[in-house]
Amino acid sequence: MHAKTSIYIEAPARLVYALAQDVSRWPALLPHYRYVRVLAEAADRRVVLMAARRNCIPVRWKALERFDAATPRIEFTHLSGWTAGMEVAWNFQPLAGGTQVTISHDLPAARLPLGSEWIGRRIIGDFFIQAIARRTLSRIKELAERAHA
Repeated sequence: MHAKTSIYIEAPARLVYALAQDVSRWPALLPHYRYVRVLAEAADRRVVLMAARRNCIPVRWKALERFDAATPRIEFTHLSGWTAGMEVAWNFQPLAGGTQVTISHDLPAARLPLGSEWIGRRIIGDFFIQAIARRTLSRIKELAERAHA
């Protein structure tokens, strides 16, 4: 299952990246995040336990986050939960007047419940992943543009 979510933000990439990579602050910034607990941390990575809501449905997963401010790029590998094995990449493309942010999610078919591509695409991808990613990007856009104004 592959999914992409993208948004244009009228703010510099460094500002957008700073908001996105500091996942420990997400529950204070993103209302759909219930909590983020940092379990381990190093200079360019951290292991986190994350919990969000898709409407009233709670979801939770553990992930390894790797970040590179120079590129800028953020990557996650989901370590547990329904999406264990999923690779996530946040790319920040500086453009005139702002930044195009794209989040890519890749979950191998072998990791899908019942090995079903339909379940992977419709339930996991569209209903959960894309919905949460769109809310996340919309809120980061709002925060970055307000800070940049």
